[in-house]
Amino acid sequence: MPRPRGKGPGEVKTLERGLGVLEVLSELGEAGLSPLAERTGLSRSTLYRLLQTLARRGFVEEEGGVYRVGPRAFTVGQAYLRKNLLEAVRPEMEALAQATGESVNLAVLAGMEALYLDQAEGTKLVRLFTAPGSRAPLHATGVGKVLLAFRGVPEGLPLTPYTPHTLTSPEALERELAGVRRQGYALDNEEKELGVRCVAAPVFGPGGEVVGAISLSAPASRLSLEEAHRLAPRVVEAAWRASLRLGFTGPV
Repeated sequence: MPRPRGKGPGEVKTLERGLGVLEVLSELGEAGLSPLAERTGLSRSTLYRLLQTLARRGFVEEEGGVYRVGPRAFTVGQAYLRKNLLEAVRPEMEALAQATGESVNLAVLAGMEALYLDQAEGTKLVRLFTAPGSRAPLHATGVGKVLLAFRGVPEGLPLTPYTPHTLTSPEALERELAGVRRQGYALDNEEKELGVRCVAAPVFGPGGEVVGAISLSAPASRLSLEEAHRLAPRVVEAAWRASLRLGFTGPV
């Protein structure tokens, strides 16, 4: 019976170089061929061949000679994060939803958007539903503002107006994010959708980095601004407990 053929030294070296290119791209965000060659120490011809292979598999995207990490790399990288994050956060989401009767969501950063991973449904008759896998703008949602406040604002982030309450100027958004960092939570005051309000807080990973955000969402008729601020400490506490489950030891 033939044995599976192992990878030779050359194949392993190519794999190491490809992974190195992905690591550099993840640090830079996006870059052209010359900066990548300088950072990786690879020749332009070798680097180009690696990038073309990675692009064919969806691990890299290219537009106008500029390269960035592709959706396939994100999917693979999220596999580890999602499993551990979901296991840590789910009990706290369920407890918060049970205690308040409102829906609780978990979201992570996905490029220029927030990606919802999970929801614990509320118990009240009228409740909000956000399907796992759906995406939302960063500047107009509670989870998005948390991610922007603690992870930074990506260059070129679109500030699309969704309602009259949406923050559409960089100055207004930065003032809002400074407040989020100061108070430890963010509000969505009908900024993505009229009639919907939410409060969100960051989930920290073992190294102190923000790996996600949880939010409590409800109809604005039931969740006034005063009530949102009143419930904010409970959302922060749930996110803090989830952070401890992930191995975070603080301080924030």
